[in-house]
Amino acid sequence: MRGRLWRATDPGLAEEVRLRLVQDLMAARRAVRAARGDAEATRAARARGDAAKVALGERGTVWWDDGAPDYDRRMAKNTPYADWWKTRREDAEG
Repeated sequence: MRGRLWRATDPGLAEEVRLRLVQDLMAARRAVRAARGDAEATRAARARGDAAKVALGERGTVWWDDGAPDYDRRMAKNTPYADWWKTRREDAEG
């Protein structure tokens, strides 16, 4: 998204577990929106969203075991994936 790399969901999760966690994440996002102006409710909703992201493998300890580094939230152009990203952008533009 906008040139940043984001960690994918752990492909080892059972489909029913992944679906439940995605539902939890979406509910937390809706709760954040509904909590506008209520700092405590916003904090609680964001904590629920973070917990879902961690359980999905999108944050926290990496789920892969091949020793590859985690480039989550880094600009693609500043990582070893720079050439891949440049190719994707060129494909999208033309």
